Amino acid sequence: MTPQVHRLSNGLTVAVEPMAGVETLATGIYANVGARSEPAGLEGLAHMVEHMVFKGAGARDARAIAEDIEDVGGSLNAWTARDHTVYHARLLADDLTLGLDLIADLVRAPRFDADELEREKGVVLAELGEARDTPDDIIFDHLQAACFPGQPLGAPVLGNEASIAAIDKAALHRWTETQYRPADMVVAAAGKIDPDRFLKQVEARFGDLAAGSAPTAPSASFAGGVHHDRRRFDQLHLALAWPGTSQTDPAHAALSLFASAAGGGMSSRLFQEVREARGLAYSIYAYAQPYADVGVLGLYCAAAQAQAGEALTLARRVMAETAESLTEAELARARAQAKASLLMGLEGVAARCDHFARQLQIHGRIVPVAETVAQIEAVTVEAARAAGAAALAGGEALATVGGKLKAAA
Repeated sequence: MTPQVHRLSNGLTVAVEPMAGVETLATGIYANVGARSEPAGLEGLAHMVEHMVFKGAGARDARAIAEDIEDVGGSLNAWTARDHTVYHARLLADDLTLGLDLIADLVRAPRFDADELEREKGVVLAELGEARDTPDDIIFDHLQAACFPGQPLGAPVLGNEASIAAIDKAALHRWTETQYRPADMVVAAAGKIDPDRFLKQVEARFGDLAAGSAPTAPSASFAGGVHHDRRRFDQLHLALAWPGTSQTDPAHAALSLFASAAGGGMSSRLFQEVREARGLAYSIYAYAQPYADVGVLGLYCAAAQAQAGEALTLARRVMAETAESLTEAELARARAQAKASLLMGLEGVAARCDHFARQLQIHGRIVPVAETVAQIEAVTVEAARAAGAAALAGGEALATVGGKLKAAA
């Protein structure tokens, strides 16, 4: 069925899709604000809010939140990205009311206890330390900083020691009060659900929110640069990026297919030439990452110290050659992968809920699956080559973790 979309008088968007043949549902609150909206010096604030709401909200403390959702076999989760934040529940169909109660409390009635905040800072610092000790994780923060130096979009979602220490109870409250605004939020659900009942329950919990929008997130522009992390690991991890396409750029489908053909799977040029034919890397792939106003075409590679320089040189060459000589067969394979990924990903209640909620935030409407498939099918070899060439000509960012990158012989 096509999701039903409603807008409350305060601007909140409500979307629901009943699904046949399922006994469960997914529901969530999708706020169209993320880490890039944080004030300078308080990097990590959005992520800290996400942690802190689970320490107590409404009439429940942290233990009660955990027990109430798990008593019915459900799950409650959240995640913070640079452009958005999500609070999400998976439940049996009969437990919709509990799910909505919980996520409404998380967003509208967090306690933000000062003592709990100090304890949770230690948890986040441990999470930050774990990320820094994971080369194939932290390298993408380094790459983001190289792409957007000195810009909010270039800051890590987790923040840093100084910014985490600076977060106080007042900052947490300011964030939820100014950023979680109805005009920038979607409450969505998919699965075994009655649309009319869902709409009434959402209106009862959110209809009294004062109308308004969150402040506009700071704009970003790709600058490019280099970020080297010289700590020694068994492998040298490297990542490249070039300016890509935004979420609404008409050329995004073409760039995504270019990235897939260049490095989206085991049949891609990067995998076949860098790993299979030359044995220069254990892991290598390319991707297109869009944001609201900008994007990146990215490449990741993990290689032995002695071979990393040669792998980097070859990877750059493969990307350039793909932009010049991408074939119809390669594009057809990328199209098939994109369509399969889209359609397979929409078979679960959680994936469908996430999909149409984010589409409403990005496009202001739910783009029919057939329309998305048609956009994929419409990409020509010439368009994919042109999108790749435009990205590669726009400057480069490089990040490394694991030692000193040696030039190829």
